[in-house]
Amino acid sequence: MSSRWRILFFLFIEFLKFFSSIAKPITPTPNSQPQYPCKPPHHSHYSFCNTSLPITTRAKSLVSHLRLPEKIRQLTDNTTGIPRLGIPAYEWWSESLHGIATNGPGVSFTGKIAAATSFPQVLVTAASFNRSLWFLIGSAIAVEARAMYNAGQAGLTFWAPNINIFRDPRWGRGQETPGEDPMVASAYAVEFVRGFQGGNRKAGGKIRNGFGGERVLRGDDGSEGLMVSACCKHFTAYDLEKWRNFSRYSFNAVVSGQDLEDTYQPPFRSCIQQGKASCLMCSYNAINGVPACARGDLLQKARTDWGFNGYITSDCDAVATVYEYQNFTKTPEDAVADVLKAGMDINCGTYLLRNTHSAIRCGKVQEQDIDRALHNLFLVQLRLGLFDGDPRKGKFGKLGPKDVCTLEHKKLALEAARQGIVLLKNNKKFLPLDKNVVSSLAIIGPKANNVSQLGGGYTGVPCNPKSLFERFQAYIKKTSYAAGCFNVSCDYDDGFDEAIHTVKEADFVIVVAGLDLSQETEDHDRNSLLLPGKQMALVSSVAAASKKPVILVLTGGGPLDVSFAEEDPRIASIIWIGYPGEAGGKALAQVIFGDYNPGGRLPVTWYPEAFTSIPMYDMNMRADPSRGYPGRTYRFYNGNRVYGFGQGLSYTNFTYKFLSVPNKISLLGAIKAGSSKNILHQVRDGLDFIHVDEVESCNTLSFYAHISVINLGDMDGSHVVMLFSRVPKVFKGAPEKQLIGFDRVHTSSFRSTKTSILVDPCQHLSFANEHGKRILPLGNHILMLGDLEHFISIEIH
Repeated sequence: MSSRWRILFFLFIEFLKFFSSIAKPITPTPNSQPQYPCKPPHHSHYSFCNTSLPITTRAKSLVSHLRLPEKIRQLTDNTTGIPRLGIPAYEWWSESLHGIATNGPGVSFTGKIAAATSFPQVLVTAASFNRSLWFLIGSAIAVEARAMYNAGQAGLTFWAPNINIFRDPRWGRGQETPGEDPMVASAYAVEFVRGFQGGNRKAGGKIRNGFGGERVLRGDDGSEGLMVSACCKHFTAYDLEKWRNFSRYSFNAVVSGQDLEDTYQPPFRSCIQQGKASCLMCSYNAINGVPACARGDLLQKARTDWGFNGYITSDCDAVATVYEYQNFTKTPEDAVADVLKAGMDINCGTYLLRNTHSAIRCGKVQEQDIDRALHNLFLVQLRLGLFDGDPRKGKFGKLGPKDVCTLEHKKLALEAARQGIVLLKNNKKFLPLDKNVVSSLAIIGPKANNVSQLGGGYTGVPCNPKSLFERFQAYIKKTSYAAGCFNVSCDYDDGFDEAIHTVKEADFVIVVAGLDLSQETEDHDRNSLLLPGKQMALVSSVAAASKKPVILVLTGGGPLDVSFAEEDPRIASIIWIGYPGEAGGKALAQVIFGDYNPGGRLPVTWYPEAFTSIPMYDMNMRADPSRGYPGRTYRFYNGNRVYGFGQGLSYTNFTYKFLSVPNKISLLGAIKAGSSKNILHQVRDGLDFIHVDEVESCNTLSFYAHISVINLGDMDGSHVVMLFSRVPKVFKGAPEKQLIGFDRVHTSSFRSTKTSILVDPCQHLSFANEHGKRILPLGNHILMLGDLEHFISIEIH
């Protein structure tokens, strides 16, 4: 394809994405209910409407009733209705990353429901390191999703969460993810999906959920029913938008088997195996030369090895890019054949709609390929109850406008924002401020009086958003504001004089700097890690003019090199709030004035600007000194840091004790019978590891690390306990350290709190070797808890 046609095709895709984000979908009138199949008396007699039958039988029946043209029209996200069977049209694409969003055409806020709770962006929520919070957010969004469906304003299939690894700090969509650690991303995926799809989680021996009563739904054939459907995306190794000459539509991610196994794939495996996600989205990029939606080996691995029970969708227009942009096939029909035979079920877009019939005529696609895809799609719709009759009479039929933007959900959004805020610097305990002694306050910065982007990407219409400035006015009556810069790009310093004048009149000063969606978003990566434009000069000018040291508040998802601020004594405190959602301003004010003790921790490494010399397209996680490559993320990066993964301060201090941890783990009796003699012989010859797949039962090796957390200060607060491991003996490709467990616990001043972290040696003390096989090193491992270290030996005998 010529460069001219490449540009035209790229612009066409961008137009489609833009149009879909702003176009109003064809939705029922505000007072209507959703259309549904199996309506009596004319369309309820089909066997696929018989709720006493197993859903697999019903799905097969439904497929058997369709004619070929009707089948093909079901292969797009915006499916056409089948009037002769009483089946209405359905839009598969709705979004719910951190609240019901406007991005997908399946959602409309034109109707009885005009807003939905906007929770913090995922990266902020991840900074809470609180599993139960993640579950409750997923559960709350699900309630609002069902309510909007009942009002005819949304579908039941939502394409969230985004669980890609935040590999490079410049990535425009890193804000949407749980961060850089595969263990954290996995845990987030499990909790969010369980909460969202209507499952339960055990906490403290009790079943706890965010919706009144039991929410486990199970079909007659043993398959789980669904309140709404969640989708793990983007499968896999997707983390580049548009950087220099590289575009996500044509990017070939060259990934080693080692990195694929212990970095890129774990979140998806967990999302499927433990989370039981009902949808998987294949990404735009290729993996080692083959487009993700055509990687039959990876898609089938999800089904056969991980037990995936759901449908696989392409990202929007990702089938078109296989032929039109990546030039992987010679014809459109080949692209259709490749993705269907690989195991993809539905195309977000119209490419299958337009080219499948031709592919069948050419003999490249058989009707049974389509039947397989439709069976997977209809299974999910059946699990959602879409063929069970009038949804108003179903389990969730009473949910409606009264269940959206509830006081409970708004409190949860506030709590999520409070728990996700990270205190990075606090010289001489400058914070918290005493509101009784603050006579006046100045808020400086272009984002400080703007509510439009508090949620970041994939946001809907918030319930009751207020700017940071408005929230501070509730604390300090004499609060003034100056933008300093016209916008976040801050290309000019025209507003500096006004800002400095405002600062000089105030007792205390808060500067809000950082990023917004003009700097980082879908289809847009950053080139620099510094504050945009003249923001650094604005911060320094304000700090110089202020009577007292200032407080710097940082917005945005991507890491920033704010070394200048860390080293400047005129900047007493630095707080990262990311995209904190509709309640973010209130949460920040509560932290600054001491009504809430911060406890968030960074879920990503903050690199210095020098890191931008590393090509963004280099997918290697491990460091390679021979070519000056420093590695990526805290697990493998060996360079300087501005702030490290897991960094975050509190208004109090903590210390730890190991109460009970084993000193030795014996593999005796745990190794598979056929492997024992061979392993013992290899150990005598100096083998210092075993393959994890040679362990018969990993569960028998698991143990709890019992821990005491002591609050040494005079302020109560929650604290994130993070347990890391390290292999002291040098193993090629071993992580510098890796997180193996975490827990957020509430602590009282001058008192201790106990917690326990489950350690599975097969999972937590292993890593992938060069062949992509997990190995468990023998000998000493170090468990690290703050400054404490505990040695534990893994032995054959």
